[in-house]
Amino acid sequence: MELYDINQIKSLLSQHGFNFSKALGQNFLINPDVCPKMAEMCFEGNDDFGVIEIGPGIGVLTKELCKKAKKVVAIELDKRLLPILDKTLKEFDNIEIISGDAMKLDLKKLIEEKFKGLKVAVCANLPYYITSPIIMGLLEKQLPLDNITVMVQKEAADRLCAAPGERECGAVSAAVSYYSKPEILFSVDRESFIPAPKVDSSVIRLKIRENAPITPKDEELFFRCVKAAFAQRRKTVLNSLSATLSLNKQELSDALSKNGVSPTLRAEALSMDKLNRLCDAVFELTR
Repeated sequence: MELYDINQIKSLLSQHGFNFSKALGQNFLINPDVCPKMAEMCFEGNDDFGVIEIGPGIGVLTKELCKKAKKVVAIELDKRLLPILDKTLKEFDNIEIISGDAMKLDLKKLIEEKFKGLKVAVCANLPYYITSPIIMGLLEKQLPLDNITVMVQKEAADRLCAAPGERECGAVSAAVSYYSKPEILFSVDRESFIPAPKVDSSVIRLKIRENAPITPKDEELFFRCVKAAFAQRRKTVLNSLSATLSLNKQELSDALSKNGVSPTLRAEALSMDKLNRLCDAVFELTR
């Protein structure tokens, strides 16, 4: 079955009484160039890979992953798609479909049980409404992953891949850069999907770091400080931090200056090293 053919897709979905769910952000790829390229760039020519796919849909990307990976585990929330996937993926013996919510599954245990001896990547066309929660959930769990290669809304890609010190950077961007080396791989226009969304997309790859680029004195405090610093983007870090963390403004100003961070800067102007210094300043005041 040609899963890029709109007529065949509509016929397949009609046979199973399937209608697209706006609540689940369902948009299926019909551009034949995207998925092979996405799978290739996820594995980077390495054959000893297993892959977790989140939200396989009707299996368009899944097919390309099965051609490349030793083992594919696809997690699908929408039970209506399970019989469709059984049909579209029947030619492959290296695929396992799990019915469930990837946000609630024990992915560390899944990796240990399903991918022994293999490097593991996550590859997915993510629903726009849940992009950041899924990516941050994967990163914060510090799973044994090689990379996360996902398609997201173009605006989200620009934000997620913005480095600390760049205008687009926010708290999530800083966290992504802490755990990984983010890169925008290529763009995907809206006409590549059925139904077509109102925005274009980008494929990004987050190469998981073996070690963080900085060594915070307190990792939990570091992320609290980053979140607080970006909480009121138009304010200086002094005003945003003092208000959000309930710190004495003069004491905080002195501590920031002592640690080499100008109190008058905004969070978006701070490099990763400066964000770490900002955390050091707060650490000194709260310990």
